[in-house]
Amino acid sequence: MATVASVFIALAAVLHVYIFLMESAWWTRPKTWQRFGLASQTEAETTRVLAYNQGFYNLFLAVGAVIGLFLYFGGPEEAGAALILFSTASMFVAAIILTTSGPGRVRSALTQGTLPLIGFILFLFA
Repeated sequence: MATVASVFIALAAVLHVYIFLMESAWWTRPKTWQRFGLASQTEAETTRVLAYNQGFYNLFLAVGAVIGLFLYFGGPEEAGAALILFSTASMFVAAIILTTSGPGRVRSALTQGTLPLIGFILFLFA
């Protein structure tokens, strides 16, 4: 069961690295800012610093999950389990908070929160 959970946790980490790239590296690209619901290049430029910072939060969650997987399977197992559970729970709670940030965010929240939630639940029963 830990192996199956690890697949979902790793996929959640990859997704959060992708979100980091969109927010911190690609924010001013039209396809990116449109995906986030901005109306113009000017809005993207105005919010660029905020997105850059926010992207790093997603990266840190991904790194925590990946380090947790390495520690869980390579030792110390308890430290790995703690990092995995903290990182995936944080990813999921961030998705819940996203639904409160404005209309039309449910799809994004489901995308962001489903993989870590499945990984968290499966890991609890591993």
